[in-house]
Amino acid sequence: MDSTVDTKEFEVPETVYSRDIETRVIQVIILQCLSKIENVGLLGGNLIDTLLGRTDSDRLKGIFVEQDSKNHQVKVKVEINVRYGISIPEKAEEIQSKVVKEIISLTGLHVATVHVVVKGLISEIKEEKEEKKEGEIYPAALLEEDEVDAY
Repeated sequence: MDSTVDTKEFEVPETVYSRDIETRVIQVIILQCLSKIENVGLLGGNLIDTLLGRTDSDRLKGIFVEQDSKNHQVKVKVEINVRYGISIPEKAEEIQSKVVKEIISLTGLHVATVHVVVKGLISEIKEEKEEKKEGEIYPAALLEEDEVDAY
């Protein structure tokens, strides 16, 4: 009796590797990226409060991520406020390129789109006011032409 087994008779299934990255993780990556960009603020609070988890809701306001796990890609929408006097197209381009680079390097996912929506303007911080007080945020709809021309 021969006790050797012919391994050709067995089919070994291929190993399937999979990874899932929660949407919240991608939102935090985007938030960290935005915190390094000057003259930009998130809606409904400042970046520091959001980074430290001092927001009211579990989701990050103004950062939306849609994942396509079949194609290993994500679509990103970021709603921000920009400091008055900063070139909006240049700032949007900076945000888009940095977000794409950060997501790709940390997750390996393809970024299909990065949609930047400027929702409002951040006024200049007046030195006479309290130290380290954040500037007021004006939604674009509330700015009147007279206020814009005054600058």
